[in-house]
Amino acid sequence: MNLAELAPAVIHSQITLPLYLHSSSAGFESPVEDDEPGLDLNEHLIRRPASTFYARAKGDAMRDKGIFDGDLLIVDRSLHPGQGDLVAVALDGDLLCRELDLRNSQLLAADEESPALSLSDSADLRIEGVVVSAIKEFR
Repeated sequence: MNLAELAPAVIHSQITLPLYLHSSSAGFESPVEDDEPGLDLNEHLIRRPASTFYARAKGDAMRDKGIFDGDLLIVDRSLHPGQGDLVAVALDGDLLCRELDLRNSQLLAADEESPALSLSDSADLRIEGVVVSAIKEFR
């Protein structure tokens, strides 16, 4: 899966929306109480704005991890990548999203069609950050 449309995560405004805390089998019951602050997605999804950027997923190589073509990824450069993390990787001028497999020193796609990338064989490979969230649009 390639990544496109890179943009820094610049927060210009704050929008707090009601957070529904309870649900029933028929739908939502009641929003958060009036004395609760609600939820601002900027604060919830972007912990470190200065080291965070957005990337648009292109392709379906990570679909088995729940990332599909067109999803908006939030990538944090300040996090130390660990085993099993989804990472944004620069490789030969392309930006890719892959799962980090430190035990076998490779990067894995979530589909069987894309080969694993060896960390030791890829001289021009750089981990740009850890994918912390994926945002889907349904409409």
